[in-house]
This record gives sequence, structure tokens and C-alpha cells, in this order.
Amino acid sequence: MSDLFLSPSNPIFTCTASTCTDCPVQDRLQCHFGGRELVRFLLIALPPFILGGIGIARVSAWHLIPWLALILSYFGLVEIRVMCSHCPHYAEPGTSSLKCWANYGSPKLWKYRPGPMSMGERIVFFAGLVLIAGYPLAFFLIDAQWLLLAVFAFTTTGMGMLMATHMCNRCMNFACPLNNVEQSVRDEFFAHNPIVAEAWAKEKRQ
Repeated sequence: MSDLFLSPSNPIFTCTASTCTDCPVQDRLQCHFGGRELVRFLLIALPPFILGGIGIARVSAWHLIPWLALILSYFGLVEIRVMCSHCPHYAEPGTSSLKCWANYGSPKLWKYRPGPMSMGERIVFFAGLVLIAGYPLAFFLIDAQWLLLAVFAFTTTGMGMLMATHMCNRCMNFACPLNNVEQSVRDEFFAHNPIVAEAWAKEKRQ
């Protein structure tokens, strides 16, 4: 498993600390990921996608193809460019793909770009999520699959709440519009990650 994720004993590439021991934010911010975090994310995120797929397939299995293509292209390429490339985890050298809990295995095709997302990137980010969620929603409504729609809405809401309370509040990608890490924790992280801190400070000065 150690080869599948970054070593938890070594500081991330952007951090100037020589060790993670006694890190002031290690209990409030997650800089390293493992199989447990990946499994937890999949258990939270997969139910709405499974239900969406069932609803689409009940109308026609062929209609799954464009939806799956949208999911793969968005989470595997588009989201990586507009959101993930801002994450310090993306800066790790010697890896050609991401090894985090949310987009594990996605290729790193672009350079690391510390700092916040632009307005255009935010629009693309949310537009992709709306399209992915809206596609099965249309099938639920057209085919009057009310029970499946209710369960889909419940699991989607649950996914958002669980992500916010168990993952987004400890994620070091402050650029993500869904990130809700406290400012005091961000400031402590910036103190040990000057490359990231400078990028955010530069954006504020503009």
C-alpha cells in the first residue's frame, strides 16, 4: 500500500518542515492520504452514481454511454485542470498521476498552479457537477421514477454533508470552492508552505 500513496512520514513537497512530527496542523489538516481515506470517499460518493446509473439504464442502457463519458472526462481531465492543479498535493514530483482520496489515478497533465481558482475555473467546476447530476435527474423525471428520485436526492444530499464534515474541512486544497478549512488552520499551513502562501498573497494584491 505504501507504493500506492505518498509516504506519510515525509512532509509534502511544498512544505519547508524537515519532519511531520509535532506539526501544528496535522490533527486539523490532512496532507497525506491512504487506503482508508480512499475507501471512505468511495463509500460516500458512489451511492448517487449507482442510483443515477440504475435510473438511466431503466430507460435505456445506451444512454449510460454519454453519461459515463462525461463523468470520466470531467473527473479525470477537466476537474484536474481547473481545480486539482491548484492543490499542493498536485505539486509532488516523481508521480504522473494523483494519489489523493478524491481523484486517485487521474493523470497530471498540467503544471502545478498554486493559488485560488479563477472565476472561469469556478464556473467550469460547478457546471460540470450540475451536468453530471442533472443527466440522471432528467431520466428520473421523464420516466416518473419518483422513489428512485427521492433516494437519489437523499444520497446526493448525504454525500455533500458527509464530505463537508469529514473531508472538505481537512483538505489542503484551499482553492476548491467547497473547501471549508478554518482560516486559522490555513494561516498555519501557509507559514510552512511559502510557495502556496505567496501565490495566495499575490492574488489578493491584484
